[in-house]
Parts: sequence; C-alpha cells; structure tokens
Amino acid sequence: MSQSERAISNHKIDPTSLAELPRSSGVYIFRGEGKLPLYIGKSVDIRNRVMSHLRAPDEANMIAQTRRIDFIETAGEIGALLLESRMIKEQSPLFNQRLRRIRTLCSIQLKQDVDGVVPTVVDSKTVNLGATQGLYGLYSSAHAAQSKLRELANQHRLCLAVLGLEKTSKRGCFGLQIKTCLGVCVGAEDRQEHDHRLFTALIDTQVEVWPFKGPVDVIEESEEWVQRHRVNNWCYLGTHCSKSEKINPFTEFKAHDFDLDSYKILVKPIMLKTLKVQEIES
Repeated sequence: MSQSERAISNHKIDPTSLAELPRSSGVYIFRGEGKLPLYIGKSVDIRNRVMSHLRAPDEANMIAQTRRIDFIETAGEIGALLLESRMIKEQSPLFNQRLRRIRTLCSIQLKQDVDGVVPTVVDSKTVNLGATQGLYGLYSSAHAAQSKLRELANQHRLCLAVLGLEKTSKRGCFGLQIKTCLGVCVGAEDRQEHDHRLFTALIDTQVEVWPFKGPVDVIEESEEWVQRHRVNNWCYLGTHCSKSEKINPFTEFKAHDFDLDSYKILVKPIMLKTLKVQEIES
C-alpha cells in the first residue's frame, strides 16, 4: 500500500470522491457534515495537491472533519486562481485564510507643487485605481500607506516633513537632528535629488493602469475546451465555459470597481502579454 493509500485509509472521506479527483487544473473543495466548505484550494494538478493535504500532519484537524472532496475543473491556471479567490470570499471556508473584500483601497499619488513632488494618500472612493496614472502601492488603509512612506523614508533618507508626515521648523525636521534626513527641509539638499530618491523608492510598487479601452476576455484552452474569463479594470466579472453554460455569471461592473486579488493574479501575465486576450466590442 502506497503512502497516499495509507493516508486515505485513515480518514473518513468518501472514497468515490477521492477516486474521481482529476490530474488537471481547477478548484477543489473539502466538505464536512455542515453546509459551508471546510477548505477551498486550487492547483494545476487537483489530485496531486489534495493528496499532499492528506499527508500533511499540521492539517490533521481539517482532514478529520472532511467527509468528501468536490472539484471544479478549469481550462487553465488563471481560471483556477480567479475562481478560488471568488469562492473563498463568497463562502468563507473554516480553514482558509479569509479573503475579505476591502471596500476602500488606498494608494500613494505623487503630485507636483511649486517646490517639488509631494506624495498624497488617495483612496478608491475618489480615484479610479485602474485608470489613474502615478499611483504607487495598494493598501488597506491610509494608515498603512503612511506607514509605507515612513518605512521608505528611513531606508532612503527621505524627509518626513517634505513627505507631509511631520511638521518642521526653522531648525528642520526631527530626522535632520538624528541624521536620517539629508537636509532638504533646510535647503542643505537639492529638492530634485530628494524627489528622485522618492520616485526610485516607489517605482517598484507602481499600480498598472488597465491597458484596454474596456472589458476583455482572457481566453484559456485545453484541447477543444475553451473558457473565457471576463475582466474589466482589473476586476474579474465571471467565466463563460464551452463545456457548460457558465462557471460564474458575469457580474455588474461599476466604473470605480477594482479588485485587489484579481489585480495580483492578472497584472503580470497581462502586462507581459503571456495570456490570450480578446477585447469586447461595445
């Protein structure tokens, strides 16, 4: 008997549900005796990933409560990632790290005034995150964004007063006194040099603007099976599947909607053009 078979025999999981697990991409759902799922995960090899759960000692409590494992196949990895994210938010499984919908995201925007560049914390209620240039970082609160600025100021010897995080006096900011500021607040450093360091510190966190005029379908194919994932402004709206009518119905989209998890899943492959994308004609 293999290790996987021994693991299966030690648990009260419906053997039929285990035998049916495919070696393909998709989402799997651990179910107990209640209505809500215990755990939702995704993999490019559902069967292999589920078996790894069964062998994990730190997941023994979840496995002991599991009675069957369901799955939803997808035509590719992107579909599995998008579907998993949505299902976790909608169903709140007991053993998942909860993904919550952040109603208001914040970002850092660089604005030019008469003296130089000034970072300002903006939020998704007033700024369209997917359509606004010059945004850096995505944060759950204004406090988190300000904390990031303080962290960067410490790392790059930026002035907290110039960043709008501290009041200054004729003697300069507190950072100047403890030698964490190079003196831009008292004219000892050129403002352009300071602003260049600020921009350099932020550049890796730049929020990509949605590169299309409107919604697109991200297309994944597996042999003759085609799935079209509708996305707009980095928001996952739903999937149309050639094997069934729909995995997820398309949801209503509002102009300022922006989903952080969808952005993280899609931004790199879309910007690198490694996905098959078709724009939707209006």
